[in-house]
Amino acid sequence: MQVSIKEQEQIFKILEEEIVPAEGCTEPIAIAYAAAKAVQVLKDVPDRLEVIVSGNILKNAKSVVVPNSGGRIGIEVSAAMGALCGDATKDLLVISDVSSEQLLDVQKFIEQNRVNVSVADNNLTLYINIIAFSKNQSAAIEIKHTHTNITKIIKNDEVLVDQPCNDSDFNSSLLDRSILSIEKIYTVAKTIEIAKIAPIFEKVVDYNTTIANEGLNQKYGVNIGAAIQKNIDKGLYGNDQRNRSASFTAAGSDARMGGSPMPVMTTSGSGNQGMTASLPIIRYCFDQKIDKDQMYRALFMSHLTTVHVKTNVGRLSAYCGAMTASAAVSGTLVFLEGGDVKAIENAITNTLGNVSGVICDGAKASCATKIASGIYSAFDGAMLAQMGNVLQSEDGIIGDCVEKTIKNVGTLAQVGMKSTDKTILEIMSK
Repeated sequence: MQVSIKEQEQIFKILEEEIVPAEGCTEPIAIAYAAAKAVQVLKDVPDRLEVIVSGNILKNAKSVVVPNSGGRIGIEVSAAMGALCGDATKDLLVISDVSSEQLLDVQKFIEQNRVNVSVADNNLTLYINIIAFSKNQSAAIEIKHTHTNITKIIKNDEVLVDQPCNDSDFNSSLLDRSILSIEKIYTVAKTIEIAKIAPIFEKVVDYNTTIANEGLNQKYGVNIGAAIQKNIDKGLYGNDQRNRSASFTAAGSDARMGGSPMPVMTTSGSGNQGMTASLPIIRYCFDQKIDKDQMYRALFMSHLTTVHVKTNVGRLSAYCGAMTASAAVSGTLVFLEGGDVKAIENAITNTLGNVSGVICDGAKASCATKIASGIYSAFDGAMLAQMGNVLQSEDGIIGDCVEKTIKNVGTLAQVGMKSTDKTILEIMSK
């Protein structure tokens, strides 16, 4: 397949748009960002905050530890930290510099019930509206579809920013992704100039490897990553690539969900997806002594495949986003073994056919266990593809080509799992 220079540039811009640094789970951080931005507009210390979020934001911000919070969880904590300690110019690193004195103010603000949280009355999956009040002044920030996409800024009933946004298209604020296909991603991954992508993936390797090692060596959440490694060391698990990659990747999620302040490089708006798309590939390349240039090409393949699948699924849904990254990893493992595009597509198909029923029931410690399961599935899918085996089009949601399967997964997530999402939210709200 030929990919024009114009198409290559567009694909590279998509990569730049999607792989960005963030500290902590992106949903509570997005709340902190909106609160910090509201206070920036207010130009005063707020007396109280009104926080209105979509059900999916609520789901993902409810139970995860907020970084630099002293182990605290919850939307109130995120909003108060953003408002009282945040720096909106840092985007998703908004609360990366918080002092212990500021945390005392945060705790007092929450204890005095100055943060009110409610669920938005709309059908958007990613929606945040924060209104900061001070005396007779107010400032409101509205975010839709992506974590830093500010669509409206209002101060004292005066609309300062009103950015048009298509509520029915969750990709409307992003660059056009219709150009993407597995075959095009593969072609560009094989030919793109390394110097062009190296700066991005140097950060991916640095940030995500650092937090994975943190998760292996410190206590966070259920520590599934360290537990797998411990059982490898004991001889109860095999010391093989599959177990090592699962351990390393899950450890990164352990640390991130457990409140580590270390930043990660995200993909498709998610740190867990960014780590899932990168860490098993990084560990594979390190263990197999694959050179840096080939590793960067593989990371390009993995991240953009994740973006391609996730474009159909949406930023937030009842479908576990880490499974889209697991499918990308499966194809990338075949890529690293020299497989052709058909074998890569088959590996992706095998993995999507296996793990597409994994639900997202919010960001929390158990995300790491799901990621480990996804990595195991990725290796299985790759192994089957390398043996010439692929799930057939009559097997459930599998289409007659990988692109149709990816579309089917999007339909499953956006249509089929809508009632599942509602039920999950009802259970979590009890």
